Amino acid sequence: MAYQSHPQPLNLATKHQQLPKVLVIRPPMVFKSVETEFSQKFHLVKAWESPLPLDQFLAAHAHDVRAMIASAVTPVNPDVLRHLPSLRCIVTSSAGIDRIDLSECRRRGIVVANAGAVFSEDVADTAVALLIDVLRRVVAADSYGSNVGAAGGKKRRRSRLLLISYTPSLYKNSQTLNSFLNLGGKRVGIVGLGSIGMEVAKRLEAFGCTISYHSRKEKPSVSFPFYSNVCELATNCDILILCCALNDQTHHMINKEVLLALGKEGVIVNIARGAVIDEKELVRFLVQGDIAGAGLDVFENEPEVPRELFPLDNVVLSPHRAVFTEESIRDSVDLMLANLEAFFSNKPLLTPVENE
Repeated sequence: MAYQSHPQPLNLATKHQQLPKVLVIRPPMVFKSVETEFSQKFHLVKAWESPLPLDQFLAAHAHDVRAMIASAVTPVNPDVLRHLPSLRCIVTSSAGIDRIDLSECRRRGIVVANAGAVFSEDVADTAVALLIDVLRRVVAADSYGSNVGAAGGKKRRRSRLLLISYTPSLYKNSQTLNSFLNLGGKRVGIVGLGSIGMEVAKRLEAFGCTISYHSRKEKPSVSFPFYSNVCELATNCDILILCCALNDQTHHMINKEVLLALGKEGVIVNIARGAVIDEKELVRFLVQGDIAGAGLDVFENEPEVPRELFPLDNVVLSPHRAVFTEESIRDSVDLMLANLEAFFSNKPLLTPVENE
């Protein structure tokens, strides 16, 4: 009797080896919690777990890696790319692409996908939150109320309620609490009217603010006044909110001249990249009282933050966390998976970055 042969089932290790290989040099911050999802669909080549120097590790996988996951802090430059001749796709977890050499990617025929507009609403919310905090001194007032309550021997929560309700005279000597500013009617200049900038504009219009903007190009689809020169924008607004990408043109765009144009009553909010501002000049202006305040989610030399800013009540600091909500992180993971699946299926990327 002839027996029909049946293929033996592949074991899990063999199945994993047959999955498309995806290089990860340094994992995105949330990667540990979702690594299993990626491992079920891709064979992850984990450089960060290897004892080999990076160049040797990349050379060992030079001809079998066609896609790569890049974190927001992973530099993807010619030194990295020259070791990866088969690489054809980079998917980054970030909306920003300042760590990826797009010109070199274009030269090598490598497509790039980023987080698109996934984070736009959350970052815009953070920009408005920082702005309101700077204008209304929310954090400073909380600290003051807590300190007064502690000095009086009262529990923190109860002391704040009692102070606000019954003893406003205790605040009379506090410069912090005598320097509130309102938001309605303020002239807001947005630097970078992309998806995040538009979300910021939409929110601040609801507060009654007047919006104007500076971008690489004027946008015919919007009615806000356009300024081709950021210094002119600063001259004609009370608040500058930075939403632009970091590149050679925007590095230290906000310099001494722009800060002088913004003036002593001006406020600046940065949810873009730290190096868009000349940080040393910003610190000097804030310490000397030459601008009214700042809300900063990003810094030039992260994770380092200028210590001169710590005691200033008119400065609100956030540790580069504008994008970190549960909802947006989930959406970004789904988008990364979808972009990788699209690439390996020879379909268009969902959020391709244009190589201009």
